[in-house]
Amino acid sequence: MADQVANFPPDVITKEEVRGRILVIDDEPDIRESLEALLTGENYRVELAANANEGLKRLETSAYDLILLDLMMPDKSGMQVLEEIRARDSETPVFMITAYGSVQVAVDALKRGANDYFPKPWDNEKLLIEIERMISQGRLERENVELKRALKQRYSFPNIVGKSERMLKILDLVAQVAASRATILITGETGTGKELIANAIHAHSARAGHPFVPVHSGSVPPDLLESALFGHVRGAFTGAVASRKGYFETANHGTIFFDEIGTISSETQSKLLRVIQEREFMPLGSTDNIKVDVRIVAATNADLKRMVEEGKFREDLYYRLNVINLALSPLRDRKEDIPALVDHFFTKYCRENEKFLDDGGRSRLHFDSDAMQILMDHAWPGNVRELENVVERAVVLASQPLVPVDVLPEHLLEAKGLRIRRDESGRLASDASLFEVVADFERRKIIEQLEESDWSQTAAAEALRIPLSTLNQKIKRLNIEIRKKSGA
Repeated sequence: MADQVANFPPDVITKEEVRGRILVIDDEPDIRESLEALLTGENYRVELAANANEGLKRLETSAYDLILLDLMMPDKSGMQVLEEIRARDSETPVFMITAYGSVQVAVDALKRGANDYFPKPWDNEKLLIEIERMISQGRLERENVELKRALKQRYSFPNIVGKSERMLKILDLVAQVAASRATILITGETGTGKELIANAIHAHSARAGHPFVPVHSGSVPPDLLESALFGHVRGAFTGAVASRKGYFETANHGTIFFDEIGTISSETQSKLLRVIQEREFMPLGSTDNIKVDVRIVAATNADLKRMVEEGKFREDLYYRLNVINLALSPLRDRKEDIPALVDHFFTKYCRENEKFLDDGGRSRLHFDSDAMQILMDHAWPGNVRELENVVERAVVLASQPLVPVDVLPEHLLEAKGLRIRRDESGRLASDASLFEVVADFERRKIIEQLEESDWSQTAAAEALRIPLSTLNQKIKRLNIEIRKKSGA
């Protein structure tokens, strides 16, 4: 049977069928062959080391689900090997196998970090049961950690705030493409919510129970990005003291999200293209390919097509990424979403700061009409992210449920005055918004009071029963031209 296993084509058993990867470290050929035959017959992938040093060398370049370690070997004892393994790896299960069946040896092995102990000759059925239990337990623990992280990051459509026609069309597309395996490119200005949309795609796909791994390409130095993506084995480069998984292996069966994909180097572009085409990669310093099932979602605020024309981005990679394109609109083109976004962020930050919450856990804060009009009139170059920062600031500074203008950042207060749309006769536009109607009424009322007060702003403020500073802000925002007092 050992010969049959040795001659079995290694590619016949796919990665999905393999139940685990096991390293056997034993100096006796018969023991190695017997364990190889037993474990391979149960669909484990088995690697053999004929002595302690060979086993330690394999551990430097590969990762295993379990190690079967002989206690007595000519070059180094199993106890020494166990100590060296535990010095750099506290998680991989180690089963000690020995002909010396004393209780004290078993106790010593367990104290030094072994997970179990089997005397020779072992019971095949018991050994297989314990191997399966240990590998399954380790895999379950890892999957639980990954699942908790994925659930924490999970978004659903109700959490994507927006009822504008542009946003509803995007959500329709998300619903259509989420279930597919297609690679997706999300484009849009900084702050438009590209990662939020990527999360929604993942959360509504069959991969939702597996990791969503974001890669912020622009913030990772180019010389470290490749190692971060593909992982490395010990000794692959200076400082690589232990083998590490990369983002692709972590995201297996899930989704990997590349933010600002246009920033990656040409060399990394080539390797990413190969992963998309072959669904496999090679960790740095390794000679073994690792197959992965990962969905790729990429995002950029750059014009990738122009970068292709300028030779800064691979054309073949661009077309591989741009199978489905979701183009997110800037906030200035969907201002009807601003009130709902403001309410959403008010509740979010009121909960974080534990203030101004009603019995249902919703925020009691709202901007006064002047502050809200300033928000509606702003161009929002930083998009939703900029709006979120403004609302968070308001929550921190608010002292009452009605939030006044003076809590807004200076750059908003210094913005140009409000534009009230009018027709050719000077009347309000027929489709004027409520904000424009209110602003037009305020403007006429303030001008009327200023005229009655002989253009004394102090007297007008007293008559209107508002602070002088508030009146000055309104005059500036509503583009009211101040005239000289009579006799001045």
